[in-house]
Amino acid sequence: MPEYRAPLRDMSFVMNELLESEKLYQGLPGYEEATADLINAIVEEGAKFAEQELAPLNRVGDEEGCVWSEDGVKTPEGFAAAYSKYVENGWPALSASVEDGGQGMPNMVGLSMTEMVGSANWSWGMYPGLSHGAVNTIEAHGSPEQKEHFLTKLVSGEWTGTMCLTESHCGTDLGLLRTKAEPQADGSYSITGQKIFISAGEHDMTDNIVHIVLARLPDAPAGTGGISLFIVPKVNVKDDGSLGERNAVNCASIEEKMGIHGNATCVLNFDGATGYLIGPPNKGLNCMFTFMNTARIGTAIQGLAHMEQSYQGALAYAKDRLAMRSLTGPKNPDGPADPIIVHPDVRRMLLTQKALAEGSRAFIYFLAQQGDIVSNGSEEEAKQADDMMALLTPIAKAFMTELGFEAANHGVQVFGGHGFIREWGMEQIVRDARIAMLYEGTTGIQAMDLIGRKVLGSGGKLLMGFTGLIDTFCEENTAEEDAAYVAPLKALKDEWLGVSMQIGEAAMENPDCAGAAAVDYLMYSGYVTLAYFWARMAVIARKKIAEGDGDTSFYEGKLMTAQFYFERLLPRTESLKTTMLSGADNLMQMPEAMFDL
Repeated sequence: MPEYRAPLRDMSFVMNELLESEKLYQGLPGYEEATADLINAIVEEGAKFAEQELAPLNRVGDEEGCVWSEDGVKTPEGFAAAYSKYVENGWPALSASVEDGGQGMPNMVGLSMTEMVGSANWSWGMYPGLSHGAVNTIEAHGSPEQKEHFLTKLVSGEWTGTMCLTESHCGTDLGLLRTKAEPQADGSYSITGQKIFISAGEHDMTDNIVHIVLARLPDAPAGTGGISLFIVPKVNVKDDGSLGERNAVNCASIEEKMGIHGNATCVLNFDGATGYLIGPPNKGLNCMFTFMNTARIGTAIQGLAHMEQSYQGALAYAKDRLAMRSLTGPKNPDGPADPIIVHPDVRRMLLTQKALAEGSRAFIYFLAQQGDIVSNGSEEEAKQADDMMALLTPIAKAFMTELGFEAANHGVQVFGGHGFIREWGMEQIVRDARIAMLYEGTTGIQAMDLIGRKVLGSGGKLLMGFTGLIDTFCEENTAEEDAAYVAPLKALKDEWLGVSMQIGEAAMENPDCAGAAAVDYLMYSGYVTLAYFWARMAVIARKKIAEGDGDTSFYEGKLMTAQFYFERLLPRTESLKTTMLSGADNLMQMPEAMFDL
């Protein structure tokens, strides 16, 4: 099994040098204590927990899985004990508001912990991970009484949370859901229905689980406009906050899955369970998007986690495994063969993993900072940051999870035949990574959200908000030494705006043109977005080397990885441009009958 070590140097570079977190947080009310020294200290302690407590349980979770019985779900050996330590150390409350019992750290700091936890053991990390969305939803839409009853326990980690959207007949089309909510005399609701694919829906790690459930009121209109949102606890909560009787929520079964075996993915039956309306009636989807946006960013981190995990495993193996001789002469003359890291194709795979992981880390931490600005910035700053997140969140979720799977497959390939054998742990990363492209909205759903609502739906306004950042960067960095990064970035920014307009014009004549272009457009957008962050990192690294400031070898590695990204990965945009502009006919003209065997 690959041995996980938190990439502390790169995390510090992104937070402190690239994103200048201390400077940002000194100007955001409530975050003034988030100095570079404090952030580094928190991250270093988090790394110890991820490396020492969670990484050893990753293989255990995959092999043992979860066990269902009528009494509940038993998590793999060691999971519950690790969760108790996690709560004792205060990690769940890291980024929650002080008013709700949290520590008040920026979201970016909490996200760094999520990255380390996820890279060490994604299945385990899903149990506390989903609670963040429940916390955010209740914070944003809950009544004072609901916050008093549920929020503090969720923030502390004493309880965990889930979101219950999907039903077997509707999948992503939530307008078709059938779960019912009947008003009761005491102001509560009786919730009846079945939800599937509920991650962490039942387990033995906490005394209570707070389910955030979509359901229909009796007089609700059809479609998505008739969905309301409810809090449904596993165990009812008394007026004094203590636990009462078990609610009528039961786990009917747990799914037998391809991966993430250590996390219980449940079928939940609500048999007249007591629930509480959160937010306005028939506005459940609007409220749920608070949860969904948190979950989409959390899923993007899964892509990063599997890039990093697979890269670390592949790198260690490539340095140790001997096979054949270098084409330019022996590099290990005293041995029978050279380590495979000397071979160009192995380096292609390793550098792909490295470039994608480090670029994605910069991307997702930037996105987390935007969330902090939304929470604590001025009205104008918050609006700009919210617009930025609206555009970039579907890109991050889909692009990073697609490339996380690619990186995981490269890891298996570096190992050769050994990568296909379970004992090495690389095939587990592939299996665990595969789900990320599906849940919280598939790549196709994210792509339609991007091109349909965010780009065309805003008349290009949201896109131009981000391309404006690229313009500013390019205008401020005109040194000849940086031209290899700045010039192609500027050209692609212009092209991005141009292809967006072309797709929009085509979609006005034939709406299928937007759907046909969507996924290629999203992937194109992702590569350009990462190019922006790699260009910024390259400029910083070049200046640090010139100034003789710090670890020269680290900055030289940054420059070399940036060169690889721009010359080997960014050209993928050329083929994506061709396919996205090829129209809808090559997809839609074939009659349905011709698909038959």
